[in-house]
Amino acid sequence: MPSLQASIAAPPAAIDGTTPDLRARFATVRARTRALAAPLSAEDAQLQCMADASPAKWHLAHTTWFFARFVLGRLGEPPIPAGWDYLFNSYYVGAGERHPRASRGLVSRPTLAEVLAWRDAVDDRVLALLDAGGLDAGARDVLLLGTHHEQQHQELLLTDIKHAFWSNPLAPAYHPPDADASVPGAPAAAEPGLRWLARDETLTELGAAPWPGGAFAFDNETPRHRALVPAHALASRAATNAEFAAFVDDAGYATPTLWLSDGWDLAAREGWQRPLYWHADGVREFTLAGWRERDPHAPACHLSHYEADAFARWAGARLPTEAEWELAAAGRPVEGDFADGGVFQPRAQAAAGDGPHGLFGGTWEWTSSAYAPYPGFRPLPGTLGEYNGKFMSGQLVLRGGSCATPRDHARASYRNFFAPSARWQFSGVRLARDRA
Repeated sequence: MPSLQASIAAPPAAIDGTTPDLRARFATVRARTRALAAPLSAEDAQLQCMADASPAKWHLAHTTWFFARFVLGRLGEPPIPAGWDYLFNSYYVGAGERHPRASRGLVSRPTLAEVLAWRDAVDDRVLALLDAGGLDAGARDVLLLGTHHEQQHQELLLTDIKHAFWSNPLAPAYHPPDADASVPGAPAAAEPGLRWLARDETLTELGAAPWPGGAFAFDNETPRHRALVPAHALASRAATNAEFAAFVDDAGYATPTLWLSDGWDLAAREGWQRPLYWHADGVREFTLAGWRERDPHAPACHLSHYEADAFARWAGARLPTEAEWELAAAGRPVEGDFADGGVFQPRAQAAAGDGPHGLFGGTWEWTSSAYAPYPGFRPLPGTLGEYNGKFMSGQLVLRGGSCATPRDHARASYRNFFAPSARWQFSGVRLARDRA
């Protein structure tokens, strides 16, 4: 039987929906989700450890519901079993009533086997239509959107099961590290020293061109627009575990002047004393391969925005704006630790040239920017317009991708977003400073 790493390492297909590779991309993405779920038992796939997380079975079903509802549904009655439309809709109000998010773990029926059989049936129907030329341009565009939607859920499947296994007193491992893969937590090459990369004030273009019509981008990345970016300096790399441990040891979690008010109240109420998966012994952290010794040189991760912001203030710095981050990332190769490698834990990265490194993969990087519309933003028409735009309130932007993100899903213009309290994602911090 192939290893988990081998099962998810198929080369990515092209991301431009106008190419004949759309079929290959659809098949590859759907197969990867199945491979990511393969190590889970039916009991594992049922777990919902908190309201923000979802069971793996729900992720498998919801991504199938998306194609059934929005692709096959364009051709007539979508192939959705009775009652499942209600169970596996997420937040698309225009598509009908929805089961409460916090209660997804209570849905023991349909079974995992029934959900997987439904996936197969929907996949077969979509592939047959693609082979027969039965999908018009609009349906093909939605199909491409659906593959990127599913890749978001691949990452959520991993982050959600990590939290569920960490919540289990037995601390089970999602998968043992393969012999040919780096073991999370094993000693790594020392992280290069932090350098400050200065940039003068500049007028630049940010964001992506509207899609469809070119390379894929979510609507919240559009339109491409001009922005004035003040003079600043950006850290050459993300903050490390060792650097964040110094913040912890210096009573960072007990110093109210470092924290935003909401963050201080939340940390006190929930008893935060260290990042989410750090052990109280000060040595280990929980990974998808179980408890492992923490690598001091690896990027610190599973930080809320509140923790990242407090750390930046402690370090005499600040979080970058998303404009500063994108300006640094534009034109750079999308390289780093991604889900395709099957390690699922950030590792120290060697410096590459004089510019910033580790911008992609490893951890998402918090910015100080509110998740808000770009000038001239227009959501997708119809129910699919609910995908991004309606969440532009009370959220902060993260950039770059993580070790749980598929490589071909990452790009410089990608705008991830979460509430500032979120800790269970692979989220880290890169520092920035003002310049006169």
